[in-house]
Amino acid sequence: MSKRKRHWLWNVLIVLTVALCVLVFVEHYKNWHRIEEGNFKIFLGIYYQKIPLTELDSVLLVDKLPEMERSSGFSWMEKEKGVFVDSISKTKVYVFVDDLYQQKIKVVHHDSLKMYLNLKDSLETQKIYAILQRNLLGETEQPK
Repeated sequence: MSKRKRHWLWNVLIVLTVALCVLVFVEHYKNWHRIEEGNFKIFLGIYYQKIPLTELDSVLLVDKLPEMERSSGFSWMEKEKGVFVDSISKTKVYVFVDDLYQQKIKVVHHDSLKMYLNLKDSLETQKIYAILQRNLLGETEQPK
């Protein structure tokens, strides 16, 4: 019996597929956020929001998400992520929630755009909330 050797192209294809799967997992594993140059940036895979801190209208802590229909995104165990449509106002809502059982930050920006977010670590969520709240209060207390 002769042994058939696997073609090198299949080996390369398998390695690239595994590498791509690992990369996608890392991008969707958690919410990646950054506050720099006067902007709050949050991204997860293909979902990205860049909000100027001067455009914040309100920042609240909420216990529960409102009724929404998923436009794109995913729900898995305690995670909700993606773009949703608010059932009442029919507006687009971005959701970056790592733990549905913890409090979420509701950010309203540019007059009516909404975003809900939290992180797996509730202390990190509280830190982000404090930074956004402090910035919002700092902007509204200054005379124009």
